[in-house]
Amino acid sequence: MPITVLVVDDQELMRAGLRMVLGAHPDIDVVGEADNGATAIARATELVPDVVLMDVRMPVTDGVTATARIIESGCGSRVLVMTTFDLDEHALGALRAGASGFLLKDTPPDDLISAIRSVAAGDAVVSPKVTKRLLDRLIAEDPAAGRDPGVLDLLTAREREVLEHIAAGRSNAEIAGALYLSEATVKTHVGRVLTKLGLRDRVQAVVLAYETGLVRPGGA
Repeated sequence: MPITVLVVDDQELMRAGLRMVLGAHPDIDVVGEADNGATAIARATELVPDVVLMDVRMPVTDGVTATARIIESGCGSRVLVMTTFDLDEHALGALRAGASGFLLKDTPPDDLISAIRSVAAGDAVVSPKVTKRLLDRLIAEDPAAGRDPGVLDLLTAREREVLEHIAAGRSNAEIAGALYLSEATVKTHVGRVLTKLGLRDRVQAVVLAYETGLVRPGGA
């Protein structure tokens, strides 16, 4: 079965370009379009696409609100945000709302296709290091922003250590080398961290590590 995609952008030319790029791949089917967040919510509920390609700066309802509503609906669609620059606070808002990652609008077509396939398979596609740069800037601007660090009490000492490494953007192989563990063991720890904290993926783990103060701006 092809991966079904809903394209959301307020610029008709952008939607047409995305439809053309995606249409060249037989394993991807663009099932609908929307030109604002309110329409995106309605279309996602109606069509239940595998992936929603979501612009963030739109009229009527912005992409962050639309992302949150789509995730909260429980329809199962995963959201991939597209933005014009990598330090976009709106993109971070979408990640906090449950998006599976974000891409720049000038991403090469092959990378876009790969990202859609990854998100449809349940992976996150934004680099934790890019998320870290976003959080460094935003938390530096608003030190009061955050979450109760008590949520981390759910983790064992080893799981907390693994979360610190995830927040630094390290892969399972890199974490295994740093902690002298097997990759299989690290994968198990990562899974437990996500489950205990109610997180969908590693990107949300990075966000939570910053919001709870486990990792500080400018730190590892």
